[in-house]
Amino acid sequence: MNCEPLDREKKIYVAGHCGLVGSALVRCLEREGFSRIITRTHGELDLTRQADTEAFFAEEKPDYVILAAAKVGGIHANDTCPADFIMKNLQIECNVIESAYKNQVKKLLFLGSSCIYPRECSQPIREEYLLSGYLEKTNEAYALAKIAGLKMCAFYNQQYHTNYISVMPCNLYGINDNFSLENSHVLPALIRKFHEARLSGAPAVTVWGSGMPLREFLNVEDLADACLYLMDHYEGNEFFNVGSGQEIRILELAELVKRVTGYQGEVLLDPSKPDGTPRKVTDISRILSTGWRPKIDLETGIRRTYEWFCEQYEAGTFTER
Repeated sequence: MNCEPLDREKKIYVAGHCGLVGSALVRCLEREGFSRIITRTHGELDLTRQADTEAFFAEEKPDYVILAAAKVGGIHANDTCPADFIMKNLQIECNVIESAYKNQVKKLLFLGSSCIYPRECSQPIREEYLLSGYLEKTNEAYALAKIAGLKMCAFYNQQYHTNYISVMPCNLYGINDNFSLENSHVLPALIRKFHEARLSGAPAVTVWGSGMPLREFLNVEDLADACLYLMDHYEGNEFFNVGSGQEIRILELAELVKRVTGYQGEVLLDPSKPDGTPRKVTDISRILSTGWRPKIDLETGIRRTYEWFCEQYEAGTFTER
């Protein structure tokens, strides 16, 4: 467990810095005094291309790597493009992890997802439940890729004595989220739906599914804080759930977003749309035992996110991928 904190003067590469998680990590690292943060946009470096990834690592020689780059999306995107989700995520993981090894990266952190766990495993979900049952079909391709990345880190540690660690966050939200109505996750989609319904005076907002599934949400700033905490304080072959430890029904979440956005209309449910996993809350005992704690409660986090979204929306620059 005990290890030396990261040297703030060394090079640290944040893969995927334009996304929700990556941008939060860059903000966190800047606040913590890292002076040599390396980033590349997808246009500058396509991590699915092995030769390009290897050339980048050989040139830059980063000391540390945080792998937040991934192809991500909500239920609709995962269910309709499974080949893209498994192929692109496996390519990114293989290229970055192998290049990190070849170029003697001192420490690497891999960002997974709580969707790696079986659809119907016991709740709250403990890390040891991995591979104990069937995955949720609507995001099976993405989950399989993330499981592979986690196992790659563990097996590289085992065979090559590397220092690679993995975290599995619950549902994330926050500044720089994807607010597309077609392929975003539930919380940013609800924020946009209710905001636009308020602006247009729409009498109702329709929420996918029965409204009954239970979900856990973590503000991305808390995740970034947890990642750096583990990079500073943990060495070993265990992986960590990172979450709030709290859960909320989708219908209750919709009512909370309705209140935050000031929408006055009705909330309707569309049970013909898929619910996904019935309940998903992580057991965060393992990371709590290290001394880390989440700090941002859900309503506060949604209010901060909505304030940022409104600024971007009015300027026509909100994130839609």
